[in-house]
Amino acid sequence: MSVMEEEPARLLSQSQTAAGKLRGLPRCSTAALLGILMLCAVLPYANTVRNGFVYDDHNEVLNNPYTKSFRHVKEIFSTRILAHLGARGVTNYYRPISTFGFLLCYQAFGPLAYGFHLANVILHALAVCLLFAVTERLFRDRTLALVAAVVFAFHPIHSESVAWVSAVTDLELAVFYLLAFWCFLGVAGPGGKHSDSAQLGMVSSFVLALLSKESAVTLPLLATIYEHFYRDDRKETTWRQKLPRYFLLWLLAITYLLFRLRFFGSFAPVLLTPQVTRYEAFLSAFALTGQYLWKLLWPVHLSAFYAFHKSVTPLDLRVLGGLLALALCAALFVVLWKRARVVSFGVVWFLATLAPVLNARWIGPNVFTERYLYLPSVGLCWVGAWTGLRLWAKVSGNSRAVRRAFIAAVGILAALGITRIATRNRDWRDDITYYRSALAAEPDAAGLRINLGAVYWNTGNRTAAEREWRRAQQLAPGSVLVLNNLGLVYAGQKRYEEAVKCFQEAVRLRPNFADAHLNLGRVYAEMGMTVPAELQLRAAVALAPLNIQARNRLGELYIDEGRLAEAEEQFLRSVESEANVLSYDYLGDLYARSGRRSPAERAFKEALAMDGFDSRAHFGLAALCEAAGRSAEALREYQAGLQTDPANPKARAAVQKLRSHASH
Repeated sequence: MSVMEEEPARLLSQSQTAAGKLRGLPRCSTAALLGILMLCAVLPYANTVRNGFVYDDHNEVLNNPYTKSFRHVKEIFSTRILAHLGARGVTNYYRPISTFGFLLCYQAFGPLAYGFHLANVILHALAVCLLFAVTERLFRDRTLALVAAVVFAFHPIHSESVAWVSAVTDLELAVFYLLAFWCFLGVAGPGGKHSDSAQLGMVSSFVLALLSKESAVTLPLLATIYEHFYRDDRKETTWRQKLPRYFLLWLLAITYLLFRLRFFGSFAPVLLTPQVTRYEAFLSAFALTGQYLWKLLWPVHLSAFYAFHKSVTPLDLRVLGGLLALALCAALFVVLWKRARVVSFGVVWFLATLAPVLNARWIGPNVFTERYLYLPSVGLCWVGAWTGLRLWAKVSGNSRAVRRAFIAAVGILAALGITRIATRNRDWRDDITYYRSALAAEPDAAGLRINLGAVYWNTGNRTAAEREWRRAQQLAPGSVLVLNNLGLVYAGQKRYEEAVKCFQEAVRLRPNFADAHLNLGRVYAEMGMTVPAELQLRAAVALAPLNIQARNRLGELYIDEGRLAEAEEQFLRSVESEANVLSYDYLGDLYARSGRRSPAERAFKEALAMDGFDSRAHFGLAALCEAAGRSAEALREYQAGLQTDPANPKARAAVQKLRSHASH
């Protein structure tokens, strides 16, 4: 046996010794093991299908025109996430796979959340199975692969990634990242050659990983490290033989970076936390490392939101704690390098995949969040699984009582993990549950209170909404969101002057805030100030061209002004971005007024296809049928409209008239 084969063989022997104590596991078929892993992945998250859409889900799914039609596939892959929001949606994130996945789910399930949650659970199950496959190929040990995958499946830190629809990006990243690395492990052929089919799979998966989340750019680094320091034939192959195995990964990563520079101006064009200097971001990275490591090892107090407090001095206890965590990682790496070199790669994996989320200037205020640990945790699952098997190998030689105690301890840990996942999943039941649970951990989070107030407002609880916004105003006095929302409160109370002041201040602080322009335009219109109202509404449309509310309100203003051609254009543009009942109703009215009966009828039928109880469309269609002499159809449409608007005097009179004519 050559020197380069000794270390993997020793590791394999040690692992197989422990595996031998777990009788029967290595002899199970792959299909049986994958079935077990699927159950381990799915069962703890079965209750997520009862959850709804929360927080970012509304902007990314329900209110996103890109998820409603395949006409927007080009925009999905050529713009950043939330681009449909216009100027307000400018972010550092280019993740078309998630939006395209939402499009597929929406076509399959419509606006029903259970389908989206089911997709997340399936992706999680795929990630667990891929982790098993990668581990088995990496360590050549089926028992170690099974244990690592089960640890990953039962770890509560992953609950946010699976239970929250918008966190699907981390699931997609993990699936394609693991698949690409599995293919990379299979690239090496005998005599220093490489497999073309494995390389094709590696490249395809890596492209999908890059389109899922920016953290995928770390894969070429990990592949290079593994090729030169961990691959079995590393001492027998030359640089010329090694390079082709991972060169395409680097080429794709560079191409991806150039693409972002070309289309977005830079890798991260938006400075999300301008109050954090580069030096403070550097110090905070150490603090975050310690925080992430501790949360992974002790996932007891979990929350959907963690307030970020920047570090300004190296003497900050959080920075010192982070340095200690890095020192422990370094010590663990050294020990594993000497005892089981391949396992030490798990430490490298953890730190490399975690690094991209440690820059507070790129990530934004929500720097620390549990879902960012989904992919990095893979590395420590390897370390934990190997350690557990080593402990079992030692314990199995002791008395039966000791072995039973060990098994009981493992069972208790698994039960605690499953229980914590199942209870944590409830935090995503609905918006109110989500925000209340997050505020229980972070009561001074102004952003959460603003959003909770918006939920109350949209459900008609105006008093509770104002209470939350007033509290948020105390926490963040200069927030444009608070100003905008308080303007809504004043407008609802007909206190127009105070409403105007709030909206104007919001516009002054953030000129590209389309919602503030829209709301200011609405208030001006209610005050009868049509000229400034038009200016504000046009500004809202310019900032957010796909905002159907802005276009519909501007169209209504044009109708009031008698500018019917301009109104028609706005409603047409509105249905182009997202089909909606209000625009079709207005288009039907406009077409009917100008004598264009066929397009008017089509518009009303489009509205009814979306909402069969739309009395306005029923009445409009009935009037067209009546004018065309189709009395029976007209009567049916009037009667259908009267089911939801029984007191409509014109419709009731028309029904009496039609019945009178029919009797004669």
